[in-house]
Amino acid sequence: MTTKAAADQKKSQSIHMIRKGITTGLPIMLGYLPIAVTYGVLAKQSGMTLTELTLMSVLVFAGASQFMGANMIAVGASAMEIIIATFVLNFRQFVMSLSFMNRLRDIGLNWKAPLSLGLTDETFAVSALHPKEAKREKGALFYTALFLTAYFSWIFGSFLGGVLGEVIPDKVSQSMGIALYAMFIGLLIPSIKKEHKVGLIAILAMLINALCIQIGMGSGWAIVFGTILGGMSGIHLLKEDRT
Repeated sequence: MTTKAAADQKKSQSIHMIRKGITTGLPIMLGYLPIAVTYGVLAKQSGMTLTELTLMSVLVFAGASQFMGANMIAVGASAMEIIIATFVLNFRQFVMSLSFMNRLRDIGLNWKAPLSLGLTDETFAVSALHPKEAKREKGALFYTALFLTAYFSWIFGSFLGGVLGEVIPDKVSQSMGIALYAMFIGLLIPSIKKEHKVGLIAILAMLINALCIQIGMGSGWAIVFGTILGGMSGIHLLKEDRT
């Protein structure tokens, strides 16, 4: 009886953690769906098939990188250009993963490795608000449910966007292209409010990109060099404020 009671308690705790994770992930899901639909429409417009754009969400699961990748595909960038550009853009994931793993010290490596694949800016921010779950029994199930809720909503939204991209008028789908710029501006403005030099870094990156195109460099490599050199200028500019 004691063994059965303990087993029932563990099962109850597991269900509780899963439900709590799904509930916590619902706001992320609601935020992801419209952006994922927009990505699906733009990816379809760039020439990707429904299978390709959905698989990109399954395998990559990084909104900004997928938007940029779809845009680079549209301008004819090579696979190497896209890989390098997305690697540079996602470099922040190393820092986020280190912080997240430090929070999960009480959870085994068999959970840490797959959970790290579910980290995005949004899931990282929300999970940071729930550090106590990492120390509770079956706490890993909370983060698993949270991440999977966000993950599957992104995939579903991408697929739905790809389907809509086949049926909505071209003028409507083309107008959705502004969502790409709106998203990056939305990510940039909060940083500029905290530190005005971030705006200067963004302008430098844009100028480098434009200069590279003017000298005959491909659009893909222009994005790569603009991102890398702009980021390097940021190291110098922001370092001055800290010294």
